[in-house]
Amino acid sequence: MKNLIMFWARECPHCKRMMPLVNRLEKEEDISFEKLEIWHNEENADLMRSYRDIIAPKCGGQLRTPTFLNKETEDVLCGEVEYETLKEWTSK
Repeated sequence: MKNLIMFWARECPHCKRMMPLVNRLEKEEDISFEKLEIWHNEENADLMRSYRDIIAPKCGGQLRTPTFLNKETEDVLCGEVEYETLKEWTSK
């Protein structure tokens, strides 16, 4: 099982558009994301900040939502992407 995290925010429009794609991918590919809301949960926000050195360089120097992190490979995918892009990223 891959160690995948989705950092997201409740009011984030990009996150709202990505969540159905993440849910679809979880069903179709038998994978799961640990979905961590960061705007209203300081513990989750602190966890995201702890990965700043890995996330920021791949996200334009910032911490953004949504951000997808593979903790095993330290690979990051930022922002709103197409379903196929997300699927390809999880298969790395």
